[in-house]
Amino acid sequence: MMEQLRSYLQTGFPWHNPNYPHPEIQSAEQWWIALYGIFEQAFLEVGVEAEQARDMAKKVRLVYPNPVSWRLFEDVLSTLEQLSDQGWIHLVLSNHVPELPEIIQYLQLNKYIAKVFTSAETGYEKPHKQAFITLLTTLDDVEKIWMIGDNLEVDIAGAESIGIPGILVRRFQANAMYYCETLQQISVIIK
Repeated sequence: MMEQLRSYLQTGFPWHNPNYPHPEIQSAEQWWIALYGIFEQAFLEVGVEAEQARDMAKKVRLVYPNPVSWRLFEDVLSTLEQLSDQGWIHLVLSNHVPELPEIIQYLQLNKYIAKVFTSAETGYEKPHKQAFITLLTTLDDVEKIWMIGDNLEVDIAGAESIGIPGILVRRFQANAMYYCETLQQISVIIK
């Protein structure tokens, strides 16, 4: 059933329409309520009865952001530690659920992450320029900044549109100016 559901969840989320900001959504409750219809329709499409589909849609909020469901790539902690030792400060800018800070804390990344910017809270999805500008406005005098991401259009092109260089990781694309197969290779580029 999960594979069937995935095919019905490829549209409708805020990050599928990054040109339409949603700053009017001011709480996690509002964010999830705005998505219940998408989940309900997906359940209906795979044959779940209407009343049960409505109930299941509301339970997605309890299941999806559950921190125990999330895993790190093997090279994340060691890379963050290495770059922190070199003086880099790490921020997260992600098209994600409101509970992303709690997920990051559970994964023990919070000691390396200075601040988390999730589109569910800012109202702007990458690659929208304002998603990156929102992050930049919180920074003091910054000497260097890089965007590291696994999506050329959303992460890298979005950052580059406002002058932030980006490094594509894990998903090779020939037109990426900078690419690293693993996070550990990043330090060679950002010296």
